[in-house]
Amino acid sequence: MPRERILSGDDLPEPEPVQTAASPTGKLRDDEIALRPKHMNEMVGQRKVAERLGIAVDAARKRKEPLGHILLDGPPGLGKTTFATCIPRDLGVALQIASGAALAAPKDLLPYLTNAEEGSILFIDEIHRLPKAVEEFMYPAMEDFRVDITLGEGAGARTVNMKLRPFTVIGATTRSGLLSAPLRDRFQIREHLEFYSNAELTEIVGRNAAKLRVEIEDDAAGKIAHCSRGTPRIANNRLRWVRDYSTSRAGGHITLAIAEAALNMLGIDILGLDAQDRKYLETINRVFHGGPAGVEAIAHTMNAALDTLVDEVEPFLLRSELVVRTPRGRKLTARAYEHLGTAPPPDEPQLPLF
Repeated sequence: MPRERILSGDDLPEPEPVQTAASPTGKLRDDEIALRPKHMNEMVGQRKVAERLGIAVDAARKRKEPLGHILLDGPPGLGKTTFATCIPRDLGVALQIASGAALAAPKDLLPYLTNAEEGSILFIDEIHRLPKAVEEFMYPAMEDFRVDITLGEGAGARTVNMKLRPFTVIGATTRSGLLSAPLRDRFQIREHLEFYSNAELTEIVGRNAAKLRVEIEDDAAGKIAHCSRGTPRIANNRLRWVRDYSTSRAGGHITLAIAEAALNMLGIDILGLDAQDRKYLETINRVFHGGPAGVEAIAHTMNAALDTLVDEVEPFLLRSELVVRTPRGRKLTARAYEHLGTAPPPDEPQLPLF
């Protein structure tokens, strides 16, 4: 029978150092932190999520206990990483950052666990991409702050239970449905991040323009916000482009006319659609006569990756009510035909918008 004994972390060889990032004394890359809030009270939008997490952080700090494990889900660019870097600063603890895609085996996760300081944060981005073996290896670490290591093989094998210092896992995912129920249930706090309003994005653009030391008029900030798909990351990227355009063509001051010209050069239309979005709509209209059409057929026709359409293109078009999903495939709405400036096929009535 395998023999089992319990070791403390001091009984094992010193693990190799793990690169940490965004700790209170450390730094992310300059281009990553330039526009990112440092604390949750500086964040714009997601106020209900920030308020609930703020209560949890304050309670953990007052009790001097580790924060409960947190799962953040939502589309890309809405602030999951920002929350994960703000929380340790608010707690005054260290942060380690890992990617679920890079943790191919339990041995890849072990250094992060053994290096975790008391009360520190381990942020795992794309946690839905963890392999099953790594996921199961995390269960005792998250519940009992220990890891089970099997040494040897066959009859001489023994299990070593290694104690860990209490820590917090923050997981981020864009596909929470891909997480197994056992892993999902081990997160005491689960929050879903929503898209931002135009007013919130306008405030973000104005604040970040000041951080970038560029003058921007209010209506120009509103224009950038309106064309940013409800996503701060996109708003920041488009603000940087408009700043570059303004520096090159207009002396650095961003007016509404400059913002419109810059976005037009980037191929962004009045609804915030880019060239690929319009090509998607035009393909359904021209090739499939408005639909319904299967997304695989659309992807092949466009010579685009299926994942790109499903993860990047379709969510905004669906949310903007330009496309609907039917049992037979994707279909354009009356709003899509209006935006394209064409009439719907006469032989098929358009789906109404409710």
